Amino acid sequence: MSTATTMDLRVGNKYRIGRKIGSGSFGDIYLGTNIISGEEIAIKLESVKAKHPQLEYEARVYKSLAGGVGIPFVRWFGTECDYNAMVLDLLGPSLEDLFNFCNRKFTLKTVLLLADQLISRIEYIHAKSFIHRDIKPDNFLMGIGKRGNQVNVIDFGLAKKYRDPKSHFHIPYRENKNLTGTARYASINTHLGVEQSRRDDMESLGYVMLYFCRGSLPWQGLKAATKKQKYDRIMERKMTTPVESLCRGFPAEFTVYLNYARSLRFDDKPDYSYLRKIFRDLFVREGFQYDYVFDWTVYKYQKNQQAASNQQAHEEEEKPGRSRGVNAPSNLTSLKLPKANPNMGNPKPPYVYQTVSQMQRQYYGGMDETRDAKKMTGNNADKNRTIIWGLNDFSFFFCSGVRLVW
Repeated sequence: MSTATTMDLRVGNKYRIGRKIGSGSFGDIYLGTNIISGEEIAIKLESVKAKHPQLEYEARVYKSLAGGVGIPFVRWFGTECDYNAMVLDLLGPSLEDLFNFCNRKFTLKTVLLLADQLISRIEYIHAKSFIHRDIKPDNFLMGIGKRGNQVNVIDFGLAKKYRDPKSHFHIPYRENKNLTGTARYASINTHLGVEQSRRDDMESLGYVMLYFCRGSLPWQGLKAATKKQKYDRIMERKMTTPVESLCRGFPAEFTVYLNYARSLRFDDKPDYSYLRKIFRDLFVREGFQYDYVFDWTVYKYQKNQQAASNQQAHEEEEKPGRSRGVNAPSNLTSLKLPKANPNMGNPKPPYVYQTVSQMQRQYYGGMDETRDAKKMTGNNADKNRTIIWGLNDFSFFFCSGVRLVW
């Protein structure tokens, strides 16, 4: 869709389409505005002439999943002019965007903070009788504003029911299936042409976590003449790389996770609680705090502090009578996050804080359910308090179908 076409186009009578901000599996995503409230939203468009239209199906999947933590809300779906359109919540950057922002490496703390939420998101999707079938960093987006620390799942164009929602009768085992999803994160059984089930989402998540830890996976960058040959090379490398080798240099819990996911039978229900627990126990043993200070929070804070320091030095240098080339003194060179202090005043933007007791923070650290989030923030009278830091605003640039704001 051309820029000229989108300038005055509206969908659902009240949503104005702005500029393109990304692409999904089966459509392009645009920034939109509710012309009544002024609220910004995301609009996904798909040509009605698409060879394999998927947007209406994706909207139905969103409707089936509505109400879950980390599931975007669909405001409207319909057809306008030559396009199917879906209006949904505007979210923040994808984990792939943030991974690149952090120089393509996450610390163990950030990986574990994410793992807890990612496992819970997939568990919820499975509980609603769906499998995602395209688990990858691009399809997990952080929220914005007060939900800036929440992981959201998007792009359900490839999702599929793996069981009957009422009878819970599992789909039959089949072979000779084409690869569905993204080859880099696809399970070995998916490469082998086996019908996907819950186990495949979990194995794919294992590769995502190792990708974050390692910075890359051994089967990235392989060259081949055709797509099929490339997929075959990826499968071969994936099958011949021992799990222990893949996880070398990282805590044993990652080996345990991947071996567990690969050991599941076709119709097995993964033990999500067990998988969360092994990573939560590791988190505690490492002495990390459930403060939701992710790597990108620290990295952006450091960049802001450095910019402020450079600006102050420049201003000092430009003062009358100041000799050129002499560095101005500055108290902004620490580049450390503020320490938690219950007596401190409001921190400067873009950070916000909530008070929470130490006991609550340890027990409800996952914040995967709405009631847990309420318990996390509900008791402000506790004497033993700490500061939970999080990003408050997102308005820096647009990418991956969402608005990234700092």
